[in-house]
Amino acid sequence: MLQVKGLYGGYFPRKPVLKDVDFDVFPGEMVGMIGLNGAGKSTTIKHILGLLQPQKGEIRVRGRTLAEAPLEYRSSFAYVPESPELYEELTISEHLELTARAYGLERPLYAQRSATLLDTFHMTAKKDSFSAHLSKGMKQKVMIMNAFLTEPPLYIIDEPFLGLDPLGIRSLLELMVEMRQKGASFLISSHILSTIERYCDKFIVLHQGCIAAKGTLPEILKAAGLPAGSSLDDAFCVLAASGGAVG
Repeated sequence: MLQVKGLYGGYFPRKPVLKDVDFDVFPGEMVGMIGLNGAGKSTTIKHILGLLQPQKGEIRVRGRTLAEAPLEYRSSFAYVPESPELYEELTISEHLELTARAYGLERPLYAQRSATLLDTFHMTAKKDSFSAHLSKGMKQKVMIMNAFLTEPPLYIIDEPFLGLDPLGIRSLLELMVEMRQKGASFLISSHILSTIERYCDKFIVLHQGCIAAKGTLPEILKAAGLPAGSSLDDAFCVLAASGGAVG
């Protein structure tokens, strides 16, 4: 579903933030990307989104690069940013309708999915509210609903739990599990390691722009030199403190 191969990139030529970042996300797989602040998580996501161009290496979504098939590439994923960005002059319903039109979603399907999402995130009573009048948590829910409305094969989610209330977090997690069962893939960047450990199939540990470890939890624990039964948090702390060079 997503292939990142030998990625070098950043914001300035010849000064890569990312150095040989290499990983895959397969259909129906949920992958957690973790790292300290400044490790390169957001920079990696910006390259996948096409906001930054790789200095070296390539990124493929469903086998295509952005240059080869821009429309197919961009329509294959939905992105939920850490900080919600909405149009202040549009209501929640209008945001959802705008997304549906942009992705060519048929009206009956849009009506069904939007009603379900509004109910799932307890936002039905707020559907005619302008985004300027919403709390940060509510704005985050609007971003999430827009992403899940089109049901793309790949979801890229950056710190999805920030600002959400407990019911919102549970609703999001249940929705992610539902979409994964339908074959969708997820790349999730988060500092909430206990949740990531519980829901993700594999993990990518970034440190100073490089991959310190990647794989299943047992593989991450082995890379950190920890015994079976240790937590992802334990492994992350070891890898981050050692710069990824363990053993």
